[in-house]
Formats: sequence, structure tokens, C-alpha cells
Amino acid sequence: MIDALPLLGFLIVIGAFAGVLAGLLGVGGGIVLVPAFFFLFSQLGYGGDQLMQVCLGTSLATIVVTSVRSLQSHNKKGAVDWDLLRAWAPGIAVGAIVGVMAASQLRSVYLQAIFGGLGVVVALYLGLGRPEWRLRDEMPKGIGRAVVSSVLGFLSTLMGIGGGSLGVPTMTLCNMAIHRAVATAAGFGLAIAVPSAPGFMLISVEEASRPPWTIGAVNLPAFAIVICMTLLTTPYGAKLAHAMDPKPLRRVFAVFLFLVALNMLRKAFGWG
Repeated sequence: MIDALPLLGFLIVIGAFAGVLAGLLGVGGGIVLVPAFFFLFSQLGYGGDQLMQVCLGTSLATIVVTSVRSLQSHNKKGAVDWDLLRAWAPGIAVGAIVGVMAASQLRSVYLQAIFGGLGVVVALYLGLGRPEWRLRDEMPKGIGRAVVSSVLGFLSTLMGIGGGSLGVPTMTLCNMAIHRAVATAAGFGLAIAVPSAPGFMLISVEEASRPPWTIGAVNLPAFAIVICMTLLTTPYGAKLAHAMDPKPLRRVFAVFLFLVALNMLRKAFGWG
């Protein structure tokens, strides 16, 4: 129990941090939780070919709750684009389901490489992206929407993240205001996590990769501790998003994420 106290404190801090990020930057807590879970479970002596599946599944389970909380907070300010969310949610959900099936067949090192590679891309966009960057004047519709929404759901599930990290850049590059994109991305996260979290609970995980009290690929103690913290801190992040310029914090977090992603790549390829 004494040895576990530092790890308990680690989860409490990480859960609080992830909740603030989910509301403030729209990047989703999963971008922090997945590497944090990987570090935690590795320190506890777990490894094997399916450890990343447990990290992804546990992260996505927390996103079910944090997305609802974040969506409620942003909706009170009238910032959620419900028409866009209803149009994009089916494609995102389909992509998420396919993502679960793909993740169940991939070894941990491949999932680490995917997280690290996409994490570097997200970090570079957060740190170097400009508000005026645009790819088009409006969000894709028809076949374009079906393809982009499915890919967004698929990649987010393979990373164990909500809709913010990929959804916010997608929306802002399509001429949506940043505050509205951050708010609507909370709904993207719900469309990703609701079908994918139960899917991860159905995955059979080997003993070497399965900490105690794990159902499928979702670890219940880590889920419970993180949720207790994110429920408290996500609304504060949402309030800050509407009350301040998050640009300086975005850049600091971009550097942090870049280093975390590089470390994940280093472990995936066995460097050092």
C-alpha cells in the first residue's frame, strides 16, 4: 500500500490535468492519459504485446464521462454546433468501431508507434499552427464528410483520444471559430468513446498486460480515480477557454506533447 501511494498521487494529478486540458484546449484528456497509463502500468511491472490496448481502452472509457461533462459546460455558453455534431457523429462512430477492431489485432509496439507519430503531428500543429490557416471555407459534406469523419474516429480510437486533438484542427482549418470548435469537439469525443469503450471491454488481454481489476482492456481502478478528478476539473477548463487566450498554454503543452510523443516512438522502435 505504501509503495502504491505515489502511483495513486500520480493518477490524481494526471486526472486533474487531463480534465482541465479537455475543457481548455480541446485536445482531449486522452492525449495525456494514454502515455500516463503506459508509464503507470509499466512501473507496476506489466508489459507484453497488449499493454497499449489497456491504456487505450482505459483512456477511452474515461472520455465517455469527461466528454459529457465538457459538452454540458460548453452548451451552457451556447458554443456547441449541434447541427454539425449530429451530421458528423455517425461517421465518427463507425470509424471508432473499425478502430477498435484494428487495435485488437495490433501489438503494443505498433500502437505505440501510431500514437507517437500522430502525437508529433498534433504537437507541431498546436505549437506552430496559425489561427488564419484555412483549407476550405466550410466543413465537408456528403461523401467528403463520410470519409473525413470516419478517418477521424478511426485514428482517434487507435490513439485512445477524444475528438479534440484531431477534430479541433479539422474544424478550424474549415473556417470554424476556435471556441465553437473546442465546444463541438467534446461531442466528437462522445461519438468516439461511446462505441469504442465497450468494444475494448470485450477484448481478451493476456495476463502479462492485464493489471488487477481489468475488464477486457479497461482498468477499473485507473478509470475510477481519473474520472473523480476530471469531473471536478473539466468545467474549470471550459470556463478558462471562454475567459482567456489559451495560445501561450497551447505552445507550452505542444512542447510537452512533442517530447512525450518522441519518447513513445523511442520505446516503440527500441531506441535507447
